[in-house]
Amino acid sequence: MNDTPIDTASDFIRDIIAADLESGKHEAVVTRFPPEPNGYLHIGHAKSICLNFGVADEFGGQCHLRFDDTNPTKEETEYIESIQEDVRWLGFDWGEHLHFASDYFEQLYEWAQHLIREGKAYVDDQSAEEIRETRGTLTEGGTASPYRGRDAEESLDLFERMRKGEFPDGSRVLRAKIDMDSGNINLRDPILYRIVHAIHPRTGDAWCIYPTYDFAHGQSDAIEMITHSLCTLEFEGHRPLYEWFVENLPVPCKPRQIEFARLNLSHTVISKRKLLTLVNEGVVNGWDDPRMPTLSGLRRRGFPAQSVRDFAQRVGVAKRDSVVDYALLEHHVRSVLNLTSERRMGVVNPLKVVIENYPEGQSEDLEAVNNPEDESAGKRMVPFAREIYIEREDFMEDPPKKFFRLAPGREVRLRYAYFITCTDVVKDADGQVIELRCTYDPETRGGNAPDGRRVKGTIHWVSVQHAVTAEARLYGQLFMPDEDNEGELKLNPDSLTVLPAVKLEPSLGGLEPGTRVQFERRGYYCVDPDSTPDKPVFNRTVTLRDTWAKIQKAAQKRG
Repeated sequence: MNDTPIDTASDFIRDIIAADLESGKHEAVVTRFPPEPNGYLHIGHAKSICLNFGVADEFGGQCHLRFDDTNPTKEETEYIESIQEDVRWLGFDWGEHLHFASDYFEQLYEWAQHLIREGKAYVDDQSAEEIRETRGTLTEGGTASPYRGRDAEESLDLFERMRKGEFPDGSRVLRAKIDMDSGNINLRDPILYRIVHAIHPRTGDAWCIYPTYDFAHGQSDAIEMITHSLCTLEFEGHRPLYEWFVENLPVPCKPRQIEFARLNLSHTVISKRKLLTLVNEGVVNGWDDPRMPTLSGLRRRGFPAQSVRDFAQRVGVAKRDSVVDYALLEHHVRSVLNLTSERRMGVVNPLKVVIENYPEGQSEDLEAVNNPEDESAGKRMVPFAREIYIEREDFMEDPPKKFFRLAPGREVRLRYAYFITCTDVVKDADGQVIELRCTYDPETRGGNAPDGRRVKGTIHWVSVQHAVTAEARLYGQLFMPDEDNEGELKLNPDSLTVLPAVKLEPSLGGLEPGTRVQFERRGYYCVDPDSTPDKPVFNRTVTLRDTWAKIQKAAQKRG
């Protein structure tokens, strides 16, 4: 469990749990996070993880991690492992309570037989298309299957033969016998079991019939003695079916299903099916591509787990769906990184500067602050020499009035170093600036003038002699608004920019993947797993500009 205090502000779910405990309905809280292992977790799952593990911890209970692995055609061991890694990364621990729906296949099979014996389930020989056509619509009831009156003994025999593998895929299903005229389409004789001849990641070929999610989910909750089954709003219409099963089966407990609004993030697609398509078609470089909204992608990009937890806490729990601005997520990322990331100097778009009055062959170490927000981070020494790199955008030959950085004849401060003045501009045959000639004032070491004179501009730099050359990957939103289809999103063709030769201070060489730093004045960066000793690779996590803070400030002014 993480060490950060969990927000205990009241919401309707916490109010229900508190009331249940106070009334004596439950002695302890047991929740679960129940992902299907058919893809990687995304930012939307983080809200559910934080809620389920959070309320369990808050009320002194426990939260299970259970894989609802009932569809062998889409599930892989890779997904099971990645999901466990993501939950641990967020700071949560299920202890000894790691479970799988497949652990309960035998019990679920017996309960299905129980429903058949009670006249509440039957084997249907209709095709999937015929079943769809006879289920009815939202305004019209369905049509009963011609096999709905099949007697229990025949259905039991057929169901057993389904298990033995005597029938091909799709030839028969087991359906609950509830109400074909129900206003809730989920109660119109839902399918409980399908024939699927496929290898399951955990049970192999032991089974060729598999329970549907609707049938397995609630009963798995009951087996694990879950007290509060927390799920998103799309399952609200399934709640009557969930309750029908627990009422009509000899389950050991009757969990209460409570729905909450899912997390919808602006400019973001979090459908696992669509994300899988992006991976399979090579649009992105795997599930952990830093542009992806997957937790593994956010982690690789450099998002701290604390920022994701803070974001989930800020979004809160509601009963209505809404769209949260992506800028809020980035705001929490910056808030955490500002406090925890050490500062370094890195020149993303380098322009060479020669300080002509600095002695040739000489270099010196200058003191620099690691993190102004954290005194305990200490200081470091940064090498300085006659030739340095600055950002190309920090120089303008003909600057506008409010440009306070370097220009011909203008003096600026080099951070932690000296005041320099541009004396000459060197251009290539095409007229492009390729080098600057400057002078420095040796009396301004450390960035202060003893005579009290001031400069308006301070820029960062890197010594040419000592620079580490690295690759920087700048990420934008993977999706952008589709102007031709209002409300729709399309792929952003400029979601990734690769800069192959950024120049960094030497302390940025040889860092471990996952190390986060702030490139002063440029943004927050994280070392990518693709890094090598000869060529570090840095992912830009976020820029320094906090859009959400500006949105909030503007809103306060309007208020």
